[in-house]
Amino acid sequence: MKTRSDDLQCFLAVVDAGSFSAAALALDLQVARVSRAVSRLEQQLNTTLLNRTTRRLELTEEGATFAQGIRDGLAQLSAAEEAVAQVAGLPAGRLRVDAASPFLLHQLVPLLDEFRQCYPSIRLELSASEGIIDLLEKRIDVAIRIGSLSDSTLHARPLGRSPLHLVASPDYLTRMGTPADGAALAQHSLLGFIPPSKLNQWPLADQPPIRPEVAVSNGELLRAMALAGQGIACLSNFMVAKDLAAGRLVTVMAGQLTPIADRERVNAVFYQNSVLAERIRVFLDFIQPRLSL
Repeated sequence: MKTRSDDLQCFLAVVDAGSFSAAALALDLQVARVSRAVSRLEQQLNTTLLNRTTRRLELTEEGATFAQGIRDGLAQLSAAEEAVAQVAGLPAGRLRVDAASPFLLHQLVPLLDEFRQCYPSIRLELSASEGIIDLLEKRIDVAIRIGSLSDSTLHARPLGRSPLHLVASPDYLTRMGTPADGAALAQHSLLGFIPPSKLNQWPLADQPPIRPEVAVSNGELLRAMALAGQGIACLSNFMVAKDLAAGRLVTVMAGQLTPIADRERVNAVFYQNSVLAERIRVFLDFIQPRLSL
């Protein structure tokens, strides 16, 4: 019995995406094609891999075992590909990198052209996740995380610290005035994240978490609203340094801020069973001195 590799990719995509339609969108295929691929696998294996209901899909025990086996096989294939490339002296293979969209846009994207010129045999795949994801499930090689780390199974490489700023546009401050202290913030439009969110704790001593007048799920949206003069936001330096230098945003209450170490640390996290994969090592070695945190 021969199993086609594209059928395996379709099955994993369905598992990771949670539905046939989402998997088809991710793979740029028709839903019917993805469904046929999974059905073909089930027929070949003579077992049910996914329990289908009108609302969701659930892996059967056999399906979970099979999915993990596929992941292990793909990891071995990637390792073999990398080993062959290293004989030739060039890091190679697919490198999947995940980070919050603001970090991707402001820090990683500007570095990609030079990195690709230095390492043309590394095939980059970038994904944007605003929350914590399972690196194994999503087949991510390295993730950039800002803040404290809770998963003890991950290895972390510190990349630096990015201070927090309270910022607003000059137009907003002209209209509404500049707050002198934490108490004065009550008279202002405060922009924050959708609760519950520890990100609404601003770096001000003895100040409770803010109750945002407008709440969003993404830091880049928050920056856009601040630039548009809609209020005061708390954002990392790596996002707003250029805006501050250009005068598009202005810092507020800078002398009163108390650093929050857990919010400012920037780490690269990855699973490391033995030796760190060369494609991951060269990527981290390349970006670290070039980041503007």
